Amino acid sequence: MNKSIFSLLFLCAALSACVTSPTGRSQLMLISPEAAIVESKKAYLGTVADLDKKNKLVSDANTVSRVRTITGRLVTEAVARYPNTRDWEWSVAIIDDIDTINAWCMAGGRMAIYTGIISKLDLTDDELAQIMGHEISHALANHTAERMSRAMAINLGVVAAGVASDNNALTLTGAALAAKLALELPNSRTAESEADRLGTELATRAGYDPAAAASLWRKMAKVGGSGGPEFLSTHPAPGNREKELTKMVPEMKALNPKGKKSAIYPITIVK
Repeated sequence: MNKSIFSLLFLCAALSACVTSPTGRSQLMLISPEAAIVESKKAYLGTVADLDKKNKLVSDANTVSRVRTITGRLVTEAVARYPNTRDWEWSVAIIDDIDTINAWCMAGGRMAIYTGIISKLDLTDDELAQIMGHEISHALANHTAERMSRAMAINLGVVAAGVASDNNALTLTGAALAAKLALELPNSRTAESEADRLGTELATRAGYDPAAAASLWRKMAKVGGSGGPEFLSTHPAPGNREKELTKMVPEMKALNPKGKKSAIYPITIVK
């Protein structure tokens, strides 16, 4: 075996670490959750700065208050159950893009939601809580680090192919590129199932109706053209998703029978 290829493979093995998700699933990673947070912050700040230059950050008082209140309650529950996230820089960028149906949360609690997903789906507060709870859960379960690891593995494969063909133009670009690619790579169905369960639990504990998870996905299935909404490009939806979410409702309601609303965590709204 070419020594350079062997070195690349050895690097993969050396960097890999077994991490356990909140649901008990083993996660094999090429980058640590801590490193994912560092690189995600760089990617997020770059993205937000570009949006600010284009005047795409929403500052409308009503929209800001709604997103801050709902997301703040979810973060209160996230921090209570995952104390290590208390030091995360929890923030939300509300992006003025009426045509984009999307939302996401990077490692470290940096989030974004597009006006398109709120208006086109005519989201209730309960449904908005499900969206943001789902996204927060991706971060809690280290799914960003998993997607970054996939991006790095793909890049390592390309580099190995270049080394094998003596193509010196191909180089390893590392975690910085992986952090940006992680926003575009789809989550696995396993990761989606984890985020569905964890997100619905967060929303329920925060005081929102768990039945809204199913109604949200009914709406999602109806919007978008033949290609579907952008949200589904990074959130593949199995056909039985709505059915599975409906099954969870009695279990989730038992967590907060009276629907008591949580306190509002002081998150930052990026303007």
